[in-house]
Amino acid sequence: MKANYLAGVDTATLLDPKSNAWNQPKAETFKLMGTPLGMQPTELIRSSWAKKKIGQVESIKVQAAHNGETIAFRIEWATKAPSMTNGDNSIFPDGAAVALPADARAPVITMGAQGMPINAWYWRANDGGHGRQLSAEGIGTSETLDMEFVKTNGVYENGHWSVVIARALKIESKKPVAQLEVGQDAKFGVAIWDGKNQERGGIKAFTGGAWLDLSLEAGK
Repeated sequence: MKANYLAGVDTATLLDPKSNAWNQPKAETFKLMGTPLGMQPTELIRSSWAKKKIGQVESIKVQAAHNGETIAFRIEWATKAPSMTNGDNSIFPDGAAVALPADARAPVITMGAQGMPINAWYWRANDGGHGRQLSAEGIGTSETLDMEFVKTNGVYENGHWSVVIARALKIESKKPVAQLEVGQDAKFGVAIWDGKNQERGGIKAFTGGAWLDLSLEAGK
């Protein structure tokens, strides 16, 4: 899919899911699949989910745009009721993440591999707009790097979440993270957590076992 170049659009505008700026980027629909039961990291998780559906959200609409400095993904999906709290640990906050390879060899299906990290930009419904930047080198290895660089905003309206996840194209980091270039191609994936379905950690819906193509439109 294409990340459109929106000249003169500031990051605050990109972060507004209801901004008219999002009228231009084309929305693409992606089917989601639940993470395979056999790939869950512990026997306890595998046994407790053996008879439950992993991946309550079955499809999403995604748009992407950048202003030459910041790239933003707008993700929309249907849910009958949002989940914004941990409650009594029987439900969890809804969540969404955009994953990108920090190493071109990194497999998305296993959240990277040793020496081949992926970089995830994460929104959670109870974080109040503070996005998280994560790194992983395989299942069960996710590490929060910071809550500074990734900016997020989510709006629930008319039975749909509309969530924007944004970060500067390039940042300074001691850890390997995705560094993007205007006019070049990249890869990405998306994951969604449905809190009412007790989804958290590796229990999620995602765009599948192959990276999706992303083209960053050059400035005009």
